[in-house]
Amino acid sequence: MPPTRTAEVIGAGLAGLTAATALAQRGWSVRLHERESEIRAIGAGIYVWGNGLATLEALGMYEEAAAGAHVGTALETRDHRDRTVEELPINGPGQARVLTIMRDHLIDTLIGGARRAGVEIRTGSEAVEATPDGRVLLRSGETARADAVLAADGVNSRIRRQYDVVARRAAIKQGATRLTVPRSAEFVPAADQGNYIEYFSGRRRVLYTPSSETNLYVALVADEDDRPASRIPIDTASWIRSFPHLEALLGACAGVAGRWDTFQFLTLTRWSMGRLAFLGDAAHAQPPYLGQGGGCAMMSALGLADALGDPSAPVDQRLRDWEYAERPTIEHTQRWSYRLGHLNNLPDAARSSLLRGSRLLPRLGASRMRAALTVPTGAGRFAGTSR
Repeated sequence: MPPTRTAEVIGAGLAGLTAATALAQRGWSVRLHERESEIRAIGAGIYVWGNGLATLEALGMYEEAAAGAHVGTALETRDHRDRTVEELPINGPGQARVLTIMRDHLIDTLIGGARRAGVEIRTGSEAVEATPDGRVLLRSGETARADAVLAADGVNSRIRRQYDVVARRAAIKQGATRLTVPRSAEFVPAADQGNYIEYFSGRRRVLYTPSSETNLYVALVADEDDRPASRIPIDTASWIRSFPHLEALLGACAGVAGRWDTFQFLTLTRWSMGRLAFLGDAAHAQPPYLGQGGGCAMMSALGLADALGDPSAPVDQRLRDWEYAERPTIEHTQRWSYRLGHLNNLPDAARSSLLRGSRLLPRLGASRMRAALTVPTGAGRFAGTSR
């Protein structure tokens, strides 16, 4: 028998957990490093579109991940007067698939799947250096060598900072406070309670996202220099002045723990060098206007495992092939997400008119929501090769 191939994975987010599990399912010996003392979900709820759902199916985790998730029937955009200016049906025949899941439930599902696959998960284990020849140095002083080293340590990746590979990195000058509140019939009219709704008012947005039968994920989006809007604890009075029709919902956010994050956009000159590869936000962070950061991370991580599933070619060649296959889809999604942020710059009346008329402009209509949302997982040539 050929010797078992080894992988060191740095970072236990969506990309790291997906890659570690998929490689272990393909016979690799995998060790996953998380610098924190426990693996924690950052955020509240998460949109998982068709590519992310297909990844979960390929890993054998779909049923567990989808248990208790919310399945909406429409995505709506509302203007400053609470008028629907755009609507996209979802989850029906021939329509885009999307579930909203509590992020901690999704992370717990991936952790369980990784352990069942035989991944060795090390918490409190911080990688401080990784090299293209497969060497990893831990803060403890321990070193390891592997056939592949995968850096999935986030947009501020310590490993990536060792190399001159950033092509473009931009703060979007907008961010969000994300939080979870109990669902209540008082928040929106009965006909709207099962939908996903994005409300605009000036340069602020409120995202209403049922994520389970009992939990509602709320995102309060604003410019980072809008001090009242980005304040923690939340300045509910300021938000209610912008969205008086959401007074009950915003009032429920008072005193709820939330976290402000400024949106990021990141591209690299290359995703790999030798046996070292960058995954997820460490490679291709994007603003969340399409809700595709997690789906792209999971899709790309599964594509990487498929690429490395062929033992006949050197690891460095398979990593280059993986990037060639996956990068066009990822960067297409990044561009769409970045462009949608320009809606923030329009006055209310102009934005409302544009979105109402978008059904006549395919690039701004439903296709803007479907762009990259229904791509199959493993969009490159590796899809389905090692399932």
